Parts: sequence; C-alpha cells; structure tokens
Amino acid sequence: MFSKKVAYAVRCLVYLAEGNEPSLIRDISEATDIPRPFLAKIVNDLTRKGFLKSQRGVGGGIAFAKDPKSISICEVCISFDDPLLQEQCLIGMPDCSDVNGCVFHSFWSKQKEKIINYLQATTIESIAKARKKSNRKNRI
Repeated sequence: MFSKKVAYAVRCLVYLAEGNEPSLIRDISEATDIPRPFLAKIVNDLTRKGFLKSQRGVGGGIAFAKDPKSISICEVCISFDDPLLQEQCLIGMPDCSDVNGCVFHSFWSKQKEKIINYLQATTIESIAKARKKSNRKNRI
C-alpha cells in the first residue's frame, strides 16, 4: 500500500526505535533487508527532513533527531509524498471530485479518511513497542 521508499523509511525508523541507535547503515540494512544503497538515500532524506541525525567516527552512526513517539506514520508518508495521501481518484479519473465523483469516490473518500486518521495516531514508537510485546524476532 505504501510506496517502497515510505515502507523502507518506516522499517528503518522502527529498527532504531527498538533500541538499536546509534546504528550503521550496514547494520540497519542487514537487519531490515533494505538494499544498502537505497537505505543510504532514505537515511539521507530522513536526516535532511529532521527525523534522524548522523554522527561520523567512533561511536557514531544513525540516531533519532526527533522523539520516536512524536513521529507518526502519516508524517513519514507526507515527507516522502506517498501516493496514498495524494488527492487522486482511485481509478485515475481526471475530473473526479465531490461534485463529479466516480463510482468509487464516496467509498474511497470515507476509507481514505479512516486510513489517514489511523496513520496520524500510529507512531514509530508504538510500532516498535507492539513488535517487542509480541516478541517478534523476524525481520522488520
């Protein structure tokens, strides 16, 4: 449902929130199965957008610049322009709107609002805690 970039960004952030900070891109990549070159670009974006900070040298690595309890999944989607949040018709009709809606417009508008509310209420920390509580040892 999410773009690959958003899904990988969330996986990276959840990995760090599980107590794995600071971490090297190499370690995050191995733990999350995110290709290292793509992860490096995502981490760069997350750093530029203020979610993460990067420290070079001994004891350095990637760490949070913001508290993971204040980072909603919706905020991550917005920062990466995820298509899920864009105002587009579900079936691609160019003139679909509240006034001139396609057959799916009413249904999708209601569902999309529920999804956005859920994403706004779900934080990186809440996902990390849920994973810890369920004792998930599998990859993120």
